[in-house]
Amino acid sequence: MTSAFRPVIRRFVDTDAPSFLAAVQASPEALARWMPWWKADYALADAQAWIDHTCKVWQEGKDRLFGIFDAGTGAVIGGTGINRIDPAHRTGNIGYWVSTPCTKRGVARFAAREMARFGFSELGLTRLEIVALPGNAASIRVAEAVGAQRECLARNRVWLGGQAHDALVFSLVPEDAARW
Repeated sequence: MTSAFRPVIRRFVDTDAPSFLAAVQASPEALARWMPWWKADYALADAQAWIDHTCKVWQEGKDRLFGIFDAGTGAVIGGTGINRIDPAHRTGNIGYWVSTPCTKRGVARFAAREMARFGFSELGLTRLEIVALPGNAASIRVAEAVGAQRECLARNRVWLGGQAHDALVFSLVPEDAARW
């Protein structure tokens, strides 16, 4: 990351919807390929519904979903979070996406590390997974860059585009984060 560009992670607020929409609209090829929620006619109402959803799951004690923002402009540049939280087994899944104009700046790597720190220290989790489709080279590079251990190719692990896909499963444990 350059000194002129600094990402920050925080919870979404209602006024972030137009900026979230702009980030989504700037990334159609990347999002269409990897994100099940993307659609060609993604609109402001969809962005607002997503922000409402992030607030609802926080209140319910479920997923912890955040926006990634440019600290200088306040613009949404992506999203991250921990989902599939299982309190009984102290596990969860780290997810991230970065708007195309902001890729290749270390933003996803920053987000993955921040989510791991948050998951281990704030949520008391003992294992976090990063799940990536084999063709998603950028996500695989992020998992490797943060020191996640590649564990397996899990059959039918991800549902995308109306069908099941095999996916690579990487894991992080608190000892991995301690090395950062």
